[in-house]
Amino acid sequence: MSEATRWILTLLVIVSSAVAAAQDEEMAGVDPADEVIYLDPTDESRDPWSALRDTEGDAEREPGLIQIGRLGRPGVRSLFGLPVALTPDDLRAAEVDVAMFGAPIDMGFGWRGAGEGPSALRGQLRGGSASVLPHMHVGVSWRRELVAVDYGNAPIDILSVERSMPPVRRMVREIAETGAIPVIIGGDHSLEYPNVAGLADVYGKGNVGVIHFDAHFDAGDVRGGHLISHAQPVRRLVDDGHVLGKNFIQVGLRGYWPGEEGFEWMRENDMRYHTMAEIERDGWDVVMDRILNEALDGPEYLYISFDIDVLDPAYTPGTGTPVAAGLTPREVFPLLRTLCSENNLVGFDLVELNPLLDPGYTTVMNSGYIIQECMTGIAMRKQGITERGYLNPLTAEDDEPDPE
Repeated sequence: MSEATRWILTLLVIVSSAVAAAQDEEMAGVDPADEVIYLDPTDESRDPWSALRDTEGDAEREPGLIQIGRLGRPGVRSLFGLPVALTPDDLRAAEVDVAMFGAPIDMGFGWRGAGEGPSALRGQLRGGSASVLPHMHVGVSWRRELVAVDYGNAPIDILSVERSMPPVRRMVREIAETGAIPVIIGGDHSLEYPNVAGLADVYGKGNVGVIHFDAHFDAGDVRGGHLISHAQPVRRLVDDGHVLGKNFIQVGLRGYWPGEEGFEWMRENDMRYHTMAEIERDGWDVVMDRILNEALDGPEYLYISFDIDVLDPAYTPGTGTPVAAGLTPREVFPLLRTLCSENNLVGFDLVELNPLLDPGYTTVMNSGYIIQECMTGIAMRKQGITERGYLNPLTAEDDEPDPE
């Protein structure tokens, strides 16, 4: 190396050090508050509930269901072609069993599109896949057995995941207080926090168990100062005491997150988890029985949070964080049906459906069937069918005599 080159390199090091020192000195004097542009507290529209439509001019009507179709078919798009309810009085008057609503939140991910999930289901799941015919496996029709409604969408702040948590929580709470089961269509997985917290408001902290279907454990630390995102709801629910760790069951974890630290956190909080590694080692039937038994070993009330990326992306490609080598519909459907028939289910969510990433009808179709498996389980329980592994004898086998 020549003397000139050595001198240039030395000068570069000195300059770089001086620049770094100047930056450190500059940042040391920065007020963290300067990094944030705060909301205007004088703006009355900052509350999502302020955007609700004024109903003063509506025609008077008795509380109850609002039918929205002609000729026996839905004329306006609704979830599964269901009638609509607008108020808790409607739910009580019609003795509604299940109230579905959309929560189009996708700010907790950083990749927009999951907020279109409710619209996608309303737009493509009316008619055939929402049939009133019985589920062939069990011979039960949830459409005939249950009083179910589309309860609209939660009012949210489309610019803030943090500010969208309270209105969703309130909507879950107002449904549960009528005795109906809220079924929430997301939206990203940050929704699990207000959904479960809203039910804990009604049934009591620590009195609701959660089964979390997901490729990821969603118990991440604070991220960039944010205390809630689609990667944090589990940690917040446990840290805030809404759910006891021992009553939290994870299903389908795989890939590269969490690492050892995340698994140690789950163990420290007595959480139970079933990874794809366990499923591949022991077989699905064995692990499914473990999950079903653990669901019964906890509080009286059960909540199911279903992230569609728990399924292999061959079946649900339209999601923001797909992970290969996941579960199949043939494995998940009977588990969901049995969980919802064996347990006192008080809530269910389906999240991370992103129709903007769906190359076809596959993800929306399977998402619809996931919800209907749960609905069928609820209907089975209402009919008193709680036998594990129950199948309708008429459709499970033909009437040919056994050759033996």
